[in-house]
Amino acid sequence: MTFRGKILITVLAGSLAACATSPLGRNQFLLMPEDQMNEMGATAYAQIKQETPVSKDQRQTAYVRCVTDAITTTLADKQSWEVNLFDDNAANAFALPGGKIGVNTGLLKVAKNQSQLATVIGHEIGHVQAQHSNERMSLEYATQNGLGLLGTIAGQDTAVKQGIFAALGLGAEYGVTLPFSRKHEAEADIVGLQLMANAGFDPRESVNLWINMAASNGGEPPEFMSTHPSNETRINGLQSKLPEVMPLYNKAKAAGRNPSCG
Repeated sequence: MTFRGKILITVLAGSLAACATSPLGRNQFLLMPEDQMNEMGATAYAQIKQETPVSKDQRQTAYVRCVTDAITTTLADKQSWEVNLFDDNAANAFALPGGKIGVNTGLLKVAKNQSQLATVIGHEIGHVQAQHSNERMSLEYATQNGLGLLGTIAGQDTAVKQGIFAALGLGAEYGVTLPFSRKHEAEADIVGLQLMANAGFDPRESVNLWINMAASNGGEPPEFMSTHPSNETRINGLQSKLPEVMPLYNKAKAAGRNPSCG
């Protein structure tokens, strides 16, 4: 059966049962099957690896993978994750369905310690856990009237392809605004705090990370966050959630989860 055929069947059969719930209890409407989202994530990731050099710095790569592994090993879903450090000066990172994570070398200039790096990686994994790409892709599917999406992202650069990459959360790399909505960003912030705290990273460093982000961009959000909440709004939101996640952090430390990545 073709990819389009699978999606059409999914839409017809699942239209009455497509409601889902995010990790924070928000109602969602998801049309895309998980295996197809994973396939699209893998295809997009392979293309990024072709177009963006992978860093040859083994020390930095090991550091990024150590932080990521500390988080992913605490997840209920024990899928494997591919993690690469890309040689790019933009302070950016992303996670894709199917267990694909990318971190740019530029982010390591802003994230000054392992907990600050875990803030970003946890946030990006939070997008995947909350299936934000699926929500965006469901809309993309509806607006493209059943176009074969997987074939589109493997083909030449087009407006449709850019829209798909944006739906996956890769807007910054392809010049598409609004990678995720502010609703999704706020949700990923909270899920990310929970993930990093469960892994033994200090959630208080999330505030310092965003102070660094603001300083590195003259008080403005970094490019990949240009349509996201302002730094002040984000910092206030993170600070308000610290009383909820600090017990998770203390519990992780008591259980011996004490990452030492560098």
